[in-house]
Amino acid sequence: HVQLVESGGDSVQPGGSLRLSCVASMPTRCMGWFRQGPGKERQGVAAIVTTDGTPLYAKSVNGRLTISQDNAKNTVYLQMNLLKPEDTAVYICGYGGSWYEASRRPDWGQGTQVTVS
Repeated sequence: HVQLVESGGDSVQPGGSLRLSCVASMPTRCMGWFRQGPGKERQGVAAIVTTDGTPLYAKSVNGRLTISQDNAKNTVYLQMNLLKPEDTAVYICGYGGSWYEASRRPDWGQGTQVTVS
């Protein structure tokens, strides 16, 4: 059972930047970032195939964020720039053999809060 710990969330003004981190207790093939805003369903944001660093982004992403990794630390990052109020959400990460599998995790953690206002 893989344990995930998210960090890096904060309250920022529109146009600000944040870098989120997700540390896994062991290596996983794919790690993804998801977010859930107030009264909204959980949505995928980005994912990365850790074996080769291939990034995957949601259709809503328009060059404002970049996912990266440090395999030596079993960690993935999400660099977020030009933040907007609609980015406000709890950001959580998941793992699996694919982005889809990661999205089906039944045991979501606490996540890290990002507030843009």
